[in-house]
Amino acid sequence: MCGIFAYINFLVERDRKYILNNLLVGLSRLEYRGYDSAGLCIDGKNDQEILIYKQVGKVLALRQKIEEDKDLDLNKTFLSHSGMAHTRWATHGVPSERNSHPHRSDPSNEFLVVHNGIITNYKELRAILEKYGFVFESDTDTEAVAKLAKYIYDSQKKAGNPLSFTALVKAVCKELDGAFALIFKSVHYPDEMVAARRGSPLLIGVRTDKKMKVDFVDVEEVVLGEDQVGNQQNYRRVQSRSFFGEDTTPQPIEYILASDASAIIEHTKKVLYLEDDDVAHISAGDLHIHRLRRDDNMSSIRTIQTLVQELAQIQKGNYAHFMAKEIHEQPESVINTMRGRVDFNKFSVNLGGLRSQLTNIRRSRRIIFSACGTSFHSCVATKSLFAELTDMAISLELSSTFLDERLPVYRDDVCIFVSQSGETKDTLLALQYCKERGALCVGVTNTVGSTISRETHCGVHINAGPEISVASTKAYTSQYIALTLIALQLSDDSHQKTARRKEIIEGLYSLSNNIKKALAQEETIKKIATQQFKSATSLILLGRGYQGATCLEGALKIKEVCYIHAEGIFAGELKHGPLALIDNTMPIILVMNKDRHYSDVENAFKQVTARGGNPIVICNEDDDSSLFHNMSTIRVPRTVDALQGIINIIPLQLLSYHLATQYGYNPDSPRNLAKSVTTA
Repeated sequence: MCGIFAYINFLVERDRKYILNNLLVGLSRLEYRGYDSAGLCIDGKNDQEILIYKQVGKVLALRQKIEEDKDLDLNKTFLSHSGMAHTRWATHGVPSERNSHPHRSDPSNEFLVVHNGIITNYKELRAILEKYGFVFESDTDTEAVAKLAKYIYDSQKKAGNPLSFTALVKAVCKELDGAFALIFKSVHYPDEMVAARRGSPLLIGVRTDKKMKVDFVDVEEVVLGEDQVGNQQNYRRVQSRSFFGEDTTPQPIEYILASDASAIIEHTKKVLYLEDDDVAHISAGDLHIHRLRRDDNMSSIRTIQTLVQELAQIQKGNYAHFMAKEIHEQPESVINTMRGRVDFNKFSVNLGGLRSQLTNIRRSRRIIFSACGTSFHSCVATKSLFAELTDMAISLELSSTFLDERLPVYRDDVCIFVSQSGETKDTLLALQYCKERGALCVGVTNTVGSTISRETHCGVHINAGPEISVASTKAYTSQYIALTLIALQLSDDSHQKTARRKEIIEGLYSLSNNIKKALAQEETIKKIATQQFKSATSLILLGRGYQGATCLEGALKIKEVCYIHAEGIFAGELKHGPLALIDNTMPIILVMNKDRHYSDVENAFKQVTARGGNPIVICNEDDDSSLFHNMSTIRVPRTVDALQGIINIIPLQLLSYHLATQYGYNPDSPRNLAKSVTTA
């Protein structure tokens, strides 16, 4: 939901201008996660002064506010410095400066916090802290965290038991319920920074000119023992290894903390993903990771991974918006999803991420899909193919209602969780629910190192590349393909399905070229958007069979970026109620392909036109029917029915984009929405 970015340099001389630019550019990379307001904090004249800047709106507005501060010395240099920044997606309190992060413990800025997630017990914490004289300045849940840190710090210091920064943050986190990624900065611990996560993503990038000798960090832990008289003693066993092996000489190094790898890749490709209940302490160039609890079976190793993203992937290039860029990237992104997995000569599929559990999946009695939004629609799109190829019972469940209904889940169930970010809170809750009941859990995500990819037993990365626009486009088509590949591999032991598998794999082979042909219809689609939907306030999309999911996803895209009420309706349901909406003023899009449902959709077409409806028809290039010769059509290549939805969604993505830009909306940042939904 929100975006967090922090930068720490040690023995690397940087001026304030460089530090501020790093923080602001980092925020701009994360702006798809939240854009209601933004803020940052940096060191002032000395270690005891922290400067805070906040602004409502985009990161650009925050940059302008900082540039207008004529008293700010941009040339001041720092050998060591820590700063952090935040872009907000409002959950508690309206977008305003007072509700923007960082939040402070008191007017002296003793403790500052940035936060992504939801603290569910903040009201109780706030009530207690107010009794101790704390005055709250915002409506947020996060402010209680900053004030709790000061309360614990003051209490322990008064008791003669001053805490280290790490111990203090641990004490704070143990009082918090909910999900969080937190970063703390304090005047009491200059040039130190502590980060903690539970349920919200957070990773750390490492940049140094000197070659690292190790590519992991061990976790520090406290072991409790007993002395001879039975009194408990604390024994600290420090396991953290220097990145430079046995060389303990302080080395110049920089750390970048962020909610997403897209904010880190321009600085370094060496990153470490924090796990739930990790507490990371950075001081004097050293990174130590602690655990909030040691009663779990979590590995003590945190591996430094190498990012495969490139900076160009998160830049717009020649496109006006990321959404347009990502729509046009789909001929390549679908190939990347299949790359190394489909052998088109042998008509076979090999998904390495499923290899260890393939036999167990085939032995299961039921497959349950759980996802939200666009990811859910990819499951709808492939449900009938799974049923056809695997001969198993298939269940589709919205993650947001999974726990509400307390659905029965058994040990012989396979649960597939689909999420572009791999951090969707509702889907994570459903995952936890199914794991507790012994189900085999499979993840389908676009983000390596995400929570879903780590918490599931096995899975498939869709490899669509970074998707910056809030409205998902290329992730949808890649999820569609990834799920299709899973269905194909699960059925490769069935001789009866050989012909069908071959037909679908042949369709996959020509998919990229077919998408290019669909994209070539952009001018026709733009003309329809500007002429026929110019004043539309409502829109109906009709389809049947595999195209029911296309209509649901197309309607969602239009709602997301155009703010028009759009409804995807299965054509068979038209006569059961929705037909009452049809007249000559209702804009209608009808998806009508040459498949086994063609005659049924033709009936729906006649029902609509008999009541004055004038639908725009998405049909195949080779459809010479006289039914819609005098109507607007968008003609797309014909492919196997199970993949036709991937081709058909392209015109609807383009339509939603051009409608949004026609109305003057920014399709990359639709109001009230965020890319990674990390709140339930």
